[in-house]
Amino acid sequence: MAERDEEQFLDDLEDIEADLEAALDDEAELTPEQMIEELKAERDAFQDKFMRALADAENARKRAQKDRTEAENYGGSKLSRDMLPVFDNMKRAVESVTEEQREVAAPLIEGIELTMRELLNVFNKHGIQVIDPQVGDRFDPKVHEAMFEAPLQGTKAGDIIQVSTQGFMLHDRILRPAQVGVSSNPG
Repeated sequence: MAERDEEQFLDDLEDIEADLEAALDDEAELTPEQMIEELKAERDAFQDKFMRALADAENARKRAQKDRTEAENYGGSKLSRDMLPVFDNMKRAVESVTEEQREVAAPLIEGIELTMRELLNVFNKHGIQVIDPQVGDRFDPKVHEAMFEAPLQGTKAGDIIQVSTQGFMLHDRILRPAQVGVSSNPG
């Protein structure tokens, strides 16, 4: 079996030598000017491939940077969105407290208010901003969601007449639009 491998090796070696001789013969038939032109064309092809590879690498770097930035800025948006009802419920609890209840349970209510402020500080730290429209502001469909329309004396169409819930933005994206009622008065 070793004899057969040796024979195969010698045959392969002869084929390689024949290919080399043919290549050298082809080179010998070219004039120096033709060889220079051929080399220039080959150089240009390699340079083109290099420039394309460089551009691809730069595009990949930019895409990776953009993906990294988006993950950093918006990766927690689902958790943030899930925390909004917690804030809403705490706000409703504080707003529903009467003066009598405030006198009786002042430390408890103060604790809820402090917790709510701390939650807003955490939101702020992570780029979450409150959208807090006021009655009389103009309706903006980019940050507000119209829950209803109603004609109301003394208002113009498109004015906010009631604020149901505040909205929130995460950096430059809406987590939840502010829910509002809008005036439908003509003119």
